[in-house]
Amino acid sequence: MTPGADSAAAAPARRHGAVRAALWSVAVAAVGYLGLSLWAGWRDVVAAVAQVGPWVLLGLLALSLVNYLLRFARWARYLALLDAPVPWRVNLAVYFAGFALTTSPGKLGETLRSLLLKPHGVPPAASLSAFFAERASDLLAILVLAAVGLWSYAPARPVVGLALAFVAVALLLAQRTALIAAVDRWALAREAKWAKLLSQLCEIVLHFRRCFSLPAMGMGLGLGVVAWLAEGVGFWWLLAALGHPLDLSTAVFVYAFAMLVGGLSFLPGGLGGSEAVMIALLSLHGLPEAAAVTATLICRLATLWFAVALGAGFMLRVRR
Repeated sequence: MTPGADSAAAAPARRHGAVRAALWSVAVAAVGYLGLSLWAGWRDVVAAVAQVGPWVLLGLLALSLVNYLLRFARWARYLALLDAPVPWRVNLAVYFAGFALTTSPGKLGETLRSLLLKPHGVPPAASLSAFFAERASDLLAILVLAAVGLWSYAPARPVVGLALAFVAVALLLAQRTALIAAVDRWALAREAKWAKLLSQLCEIVLHFRRCFSLPAMGMGLGLGVVAWLAEGVGFWWLLAALGHPLDLSTAVFVYAFAMLVGGLSFLPGGLGGSEAVMIALLSLHGLPEAAAVTATLICRLATLWFAVALGAGFMLRVRR
């Protein structure tokens, strides 16, 4: 069997493994959320959910959808910059299908898009570069939103500073084309599997830096800030509907900082880390335990798990 045939035969196994991992994350999250509800008093949690009402819940889902569509527009632009444009209907279906695996560590399951786009002529190096450009843009956008509340919550400053330093170093290294080319030549001269992987990584980085010219970076950061702000506004709206309003800048900070910690934890979908930080910060701002837990559960269901549900639907469509 040829190497190409081996790769094609392995692709379904990789997809099935990723799907199994996603199902496990759903099961673990369901148990965890049930435990949170029981801990906070499930009757109080149910009453708080009823207080929010269906229209607010639909509004939260609509704001989350705005987030997803803006990020899709950014993804499509990155692929165009990498000379790998895809018809928007195909691209939209593949992009949303990736959300089915967003609960993987670092959202790496979303790289499944590379397998789905390859039959449409998109080289894996291009789609993987677009994925890493997305992650970098998201991290920068979350840092911008979290920065609005740093003056009122000093313990957050080291975390935000560390994340900002990491992004800055990564972007600076990506601009060192001579160094990357030298590493690539060194790897190509060797036949070990790790050397081939290193060469492929160099190719991805060289593609990736094309997404971070000044105009591309401005586009990515601008769309990212608006996209994540939409969900932050939804969180602010939710707190008001629960009868425990915070000012907009504080609500956006709580949401953004929780997402930042969850992302840096490298836990699947930030599960556990984001929820713990959100509940702690809401309690710090005077919310009763049941209200803090309810706000956190509804927020995560309307953002993370709404994306997973949409992704599962699009995944079925793409597979058919």
